[in-house]
Amino acid sequence: MQTSLFPGYACDPATSRGRRFHEPSAPTRTEFQRDRDRIVHSTAFRRLVYKTQVFLNHEGDLFRTRLTHSLEVAQLGRSIARSLHINEDLVEAISLAHDLGHTPFGHAGQDALHACMAEHGGFEHNLQSLRVVDTLEERYPHFDGLNLTFETREGILKHCSRSNAEHLEEQEPGGIGGRFLRREQPSLEAQLCNLADEIAYNAHDIDDGVRSGLITMAQLRDVPLFDAYRFSAQSDHPDLAAPGKQRRLLYEAIRRMLSDQVYDVIDTTRAAIAEFAPATVDDVRQRCPTLVKFSEGMRAKSQVLKRFLFQNLYRHPQVMETTRHAQTIVRELFEAYQRSPAEMKSEFAERANTGDGPLRIRTVADFIAGMTDRFAAREHERLTGRRLLD
Repeated sequence: MQTSLFPGYACDPATSRGRRFHEPSAPTRTEFQRDRDRIVHSTAFRRLVYKTQVFLNHEGDLFRTRLTHSLEVAQLGRSIARSLHINEDLVEAISLAHDLGHTPFGHAGQDALHACMAEHGGFEHNLQSLRVVDTLEERYPHFDGLNLTFETREGILKHCSRSNAEHLEEQEPGGIGGRFLRREQPSLEAQLCNLADEIAYNAHDIDDGVRSGLITMAQLRDVPLFDAYRFSAQSDHPDLAAPGKQRRLLYEAIRRMLSDQVYDVIDTTRAAIAEFAPATVDDVRQRCPTLVKFSEGMRAKSQVLKRFLFQNLYRHPQVMETTRHAQTIVRELFEAYQRSPAEMKSEFAERANTGDGPLRIRTVADFIAGMTDRFAAREHERLTGRRLLD
């Protein structure tokens, strides 16, 4: 019998719980590598280049997008996974797919679409990411979606309300919705993606915030997690204090912060694995708390940074003004397509017109959620004659 390359608590592609529709195995790739490749070649993945994080696509060429964020999460995730001896390919697949269901205009668009769908089950971007890979991608002759493995799908569904979990369990008994009902953990690989996501967006939002001029290096001195690394970088390289080298100082401080957080996760997770000693992936899911985590000290400092970014960047008046315009666009698109589904692309219009009321409403949400920032803005201008974003 072939010996697994992974410890028992890591997901092994050779013992995957499989796909919803059977397919023969590939001769040169593992099941998780196939998942990653399908995600990279999907239409939804390509759209991420024009979906934004905090700053909208028209506001600058160098700010992060959902695509660059996903790549950063995958890089951090793979680096940590290698040290923990868990499955890098699965971590990469989940990382690249975790934002596929995000709306245009970042969290502003998501909040607006959720409000529009409040009487129709709401809108959860994690559930929408699953819907993209399970249903909305149309690339194969015999099934909808990408037909990904259970393990990748489990990692994509980071959060899920109880009502939606119950619905998933009805559709797929014993599937990925059940863990939310049983209050179980996902795999270590999925846990790692959750934390790599947080590490990545905290770091790049500092970078984008300073680049935009909405937050300053002086303000960041009030954030202990960042300022400690700024101080050490400036102590090691005094020339970085010069006004013309502030960008280099910022990069060096962020690099050191990222490295320290990565090492903290590795050390803390190794200790947790040793303490709870899971022998199998099911042990991880069923009898352990979250194992991939920060130390208590790093978690506390990370929370201070998150509060700073929320107060000074995400709630900055300039960001809030753009947010209001973005939410108006999403809300008015939703109203327009409800009134006249024929205004949508033909495949969505046909599905809306041939389905019942709930399907019609969900089809409108699917169409809007799949839009890029610039397409949504253009569609809004076409339908209303008003340009809200230049």
